[in-house]
Amino acid sequence: MRSFSPECVPSLFVFFLCFHLLHLSEAQGPTTEGYTCSANDTTTTNPCQAYVYYRAMAPDFLDLASIADLFLVSRPMISKPSNISSPSSPLVQDQALFVPISCSCKSVNSSMAISFANLSYTINKGDTFYQVSSHSYQNLTTYQSVELANPTLVATNLTIGVTAYFPIFCKCPNKTQLQNKVNYLVSYVFQPSDNLSEVASRFGVQAKSIVEVNGNITQPFDTIFIPVTQLPVLSQPIVSPSPPGTKNERKGVITGLAVGLGITGFLLILVVGVVIFGGGLKRRRGTDEEKNLNVYKSGTIDKMAKEMEVSLMADVSDCLDKYRVFGIEELREATNGFGNNCLIEGSVYKGNINGVVYAIKKMKWNACEELKILQKVNHGNLVKLEGFCIDPEDVNCYLVYEYVENGSLNSWLHENQHEKLSWKTRLHIAADVANGLQYIHEHARPQVVHKDIKSGNILLDSNMRAKIANFGLAKSGCNAITMHIVGTQGYIAPEYLTDGMVSTKMDVFSFGVVLLELLTGKEAIDEAGNVLWASAGTILEGSEEEKSRKLKQWMDKEPFLESCSMESVVNVATVAIACLHKDPSKRPSMVDIVYAFCKSDALFFDISYDGSSASPVRAR
Repeated sequence: MRSFSPECVPSLFVFFLCFHLLHLSEAQGPTTEGYTCSANDTTTTNPCQAYVYYRAMAPDFLDLASIADLFLVSRPMISKPSNISSPSSPLVQDQALFVPISCSCKSVNSSMAISFANLSYTINKGDTFYQVSSHSYQNLTTYQSVELANPTLVATNLTIGVTAYFPIFCKCPNKTQLQNKVNYLVSYVFQPSDNLSEVASRFGVQAKSIVEVNGNITQPFDTIFIPVTQLPVLSQPIVSPSPPGTKNERKGVITGLAVGLGITGFLLILVVGVVIFGGGLKRRRGTDEEKNLNVYKSGTIDKMAKEMEVSLMADVSDCLDKYRVFGIEELREATNGFGNNCLIEGSVYKGNINGVVYAIKKMKWNACEELKILQKVNHGNLVKLEGFCIDPEDVNCYLVYEYVENGSLNSWLHENQHEKLSWKTRLHIAADVANGLQYIHEHARPQVVHKDIKSGNILLDSNMRAKIANFGLAKSGCNAITMHIVGTQGYIAPEYLTDGMVSTKMDVFSFGVVLLELLTGKEAIDEAGNVLWASAGTILEGSEEEKSRKLKQWMDKEPFLESCSMESVVNVATVAIACLHKDPSKRPSMVDIVYAFCKSDALFFDISYDGSSASPVRAR
């Protein structure tokens, strides 16, 4: 870095003071730690829905699943705003995507507040703050900002499997911008080949509007913010397989023939060798196996992986007598080598072991907390953990769960067009989830906060009864403060977003959103980024006649095709709105909610707990 002589300091001070005064009306530029903001600024929406512009990139981020995992969202949450027809569609290099994030202004120390979306990330082998910031997150943050967000981690000595937090740069529109129809500020990394006119044209805005938000000076790899009324429609390429007879295919055929002939020759030699030396090989087999075991024990395999295995086994030693320890080859065989044909969603695979079907969750050595929590809980409305597997060579851990046949509530409500859930089934599901949450809040010791209650984490068994899944973000104990915000947009409680407050009441809020999904059939957050719960407060205002009219307009039409009690619907809506109170102290506890469900004859008078009654109905 260039240094300045003492004589220059007064002149430089005057220069920067004048520059600041000239550009006082412009947005403040970034420091290396991020984009500063005022946490107490009442003129800016905080928190807000935002988007980042992301480019698909080989080899690690060329599918929606890996990108969704990186940003802690679902594949449909990327495919819909990105104009991609199916969440399972393959991507091509540099394909443009809009990824949703939840942006807010937070104090990072006593003198600084930064505008960012905080994403948790599990450190893998070879990761550095710089590499993950510039490569995986494509300069949407800086390593200096990551160091600021992880004061307890040593940047030059990161432990594989530890959770780090990456603040993704973003901004929320202020009131003036909202009045001018600016609904989003899209985070965009300015490329060396870019110019403002081309970027503005790509987003359908004027270059002047970008300058007003970001100032005149834009450097390559700076994050800038594009003000848009709505997201532009991205023109997506059509990905098709290579046509037959291409050069690569012919080359592959020739290579395959050469390899085949080589293997054939090798096998002929091997057969002769077996005939001659078969007896010797048999006698030496036991000795070779012992030798390989001794090599393993002596530490000639990767030392770090071995140390991690020992560490993890020590952490979960209390679980060893409770859960089955699976072998990695056993899991590979059950899932066809973790093939796409066995992929359920994200990193969860369906596997058949000795005739029993399991759901196998692949993790990056961060399973300790989840295992510790799951060994303390046992309830019919929680997905049961059957066992686990440790694979130090691939730096992976696998959790093996019971397989829940009918998939997620999210898919039934928002993706299944042929069958719709009846009102009775929806009531069953609400009661099941409430009972599961009451158990982890009141009967687990210490109590557990799930932190990611959503329709995608509620699974339905063969009788359409609900089980809560995915304790990957769960926390033992509550009433803590954290700046590391995790969860799913549309379900996150306001006090957690703004203050980092972790309590059981954040699960209650998320449960209220799930109740709204059951009532309305709508998603927790729509394509425009509007959250479902924001429109719920006024539904039950007015006379009984007005309530009934507004509810019928608002809710899913399917329940009204059967004999659906309006009193039952109003009761569920009342519970949902109580759960969504902005003041967490005024939300009911899950004990209150379960009690209200149990005592309300109007709500459950017609529900049989025979599984056959809880069935979907055909769409008419």
